[in-house]
Amino acid sequence: MQQLSGLDASFLYFETARNPMHVSGFGVYDPSTSPEGGVSFERILKHTEGRLHLARCFRQKLARVPLDLDHPWWIEDERFDLEFHVRHLALPPPGDWRQLCTQAARLHSRPLDLTRPLWEMYLIEGLNRIPGAPAGSYAVFTKIHHAAIDGASGVELTAALHDDRPEPRTPAPKKGWVPEREPAALELLARAAGRNARNPFRLARLVGRTVPALARARRELRTRDDEDASGPVPRTRFNGLVTQHRVMGGVIFDLGVIREIRKTVAGATVNDVILTICGGGLRSYLESKGELPKESLIAMAPISVRTEQERGSAGNQVSVMNVTVRSDVADPTQRLRAVFEGTQRSKALTHAVGARLLTDYTQFVPGMLAGLGMRGYTRFGLANRHTPLFNAVITNVPGPQVPLYSAGARLVANYGAGPVLDGMGLIMPIFSYCGEVTASFTSCREMLPDPEFFEDCLRESYDDLRAATLEAGAKAGG
Repeated sequence: MQQLSGLDASFLYFETARNPMHVSGFGVYDPSTSPEGGVSFERILKHTEGRLHLARCFRQKLARVPLDLDHPWWIEDERFDLEFHVRHLALPPPGDWRQLCTQAARLHSRPLDLTRPLWEMYLIEGLNRIPGAPAGSYAVFTKIHHAAIDGASGVELTAALHDDRPEPRTPAPKKGWVPEREPAALELLARAAGRNARNPFRLARLVGRTVPALARARRELRTRDDEDASGPVPRTRFNGLVTQHRVMGGVIFDLGVIREIRKTVAGATVNDVILTICGGGLRSYLESKGELPKESLIAMAPISVRTEQERGSAGNQVSVMNVTVRSDVADPTQRLRAVFEGTQRSKALTHAVGARLLTDYTQFVPGMLAGLGMRGYTRFGLANRHTPLFNAVITNVPGPQVPLYSAGARLVANYGAGPVLDGMGLIMPIFSYCGEVTASFTSCREMLPDPEFFEDCLRESYDDLRAATLEAGAKAGG
């Protein structure tokens, strides 16, 4: 048995019928690279079975403490059934991009069965009109509860399921898998009593770390100019109540071009360029609706706090910081400079406070109260009444820059999807892989009914930024 951290457990407590808290994504594969000339469902099933020992989340399920008086525990599911988790379907002709995204959004909108290991995988065949992929390709759509995984551990899970060559390896487990019996309610309550008795002392030590952190934060804020102070987060269509229906989409950018763009602003990063592109896309989209706020939109950016010693561990090791995407700046070059300056200030403030501090406080959030709070927040529509904390989540996860293969099929592109909930109706997972960047998005279908248009807005933002920086610089140099 292994207990969930407070942060991991919070994703369970915040889940409602309209707000499932799993992360998803799909990879598009070219089966022609397989040594056998193709890939069947049976082969994918066997391939997955041979990798189960590489990630604990595959065969672990939850044992919840009665009344959520303490955080749940992971146990090895003695009734584990691989064929429940790995499923098979096909798109009807023509098998194009929008059909794939629609099917993925439907699968993403359905909650996971919390009585079983918290993941599902779908082989989706019939892909014949996917940009960048040959006819006859397939996709593998995977969803895993956020309680079991974050962006960094998701990359490690991807590595576990893939090889660096078409010939699959067969990694042998170090020891045999041992299922566990489900603990009795009294046993879980006894564990909870002992842990809760120690919490006041642990909380006192955490408060002792908080006081100097807040002092550092106040000093950091005093060093800022008044013009740098952020005002209230503007309200947009993405800050209301969500339905249970989801929409997904994504576009691909050239990573090499993005790296060249970042060089046009000294000190800027790839992430700054991506935030600039997203800010421009959001600007165009909201402006077309007559809904563009005068103030810049604010994105919540998860940041990994996983140490070298924690590499390979499951669960969440993340904190967050708010960044401006400068949707209020029309000129792409000026927007990039403004985004860079804003992220520098956000990083300085996060460093002053300590990225892990807020994460550590989640250990002391009572599960029962957190669940009641989230259900009340949803039931009474509080997302429509208070000032938003941010307008969207933009999470950038660097990936491998060499081709990957699964069951012999080459991974062509990888797209992500994340949870949306009341008050937070847009999440944009960004992945880099093999010289490309995929900018995906997930939203409520009522908030973003035209995903093709939003894709166009992101492409236009990328093209405008490239033209304003690289092409304009080349003309000036010539």
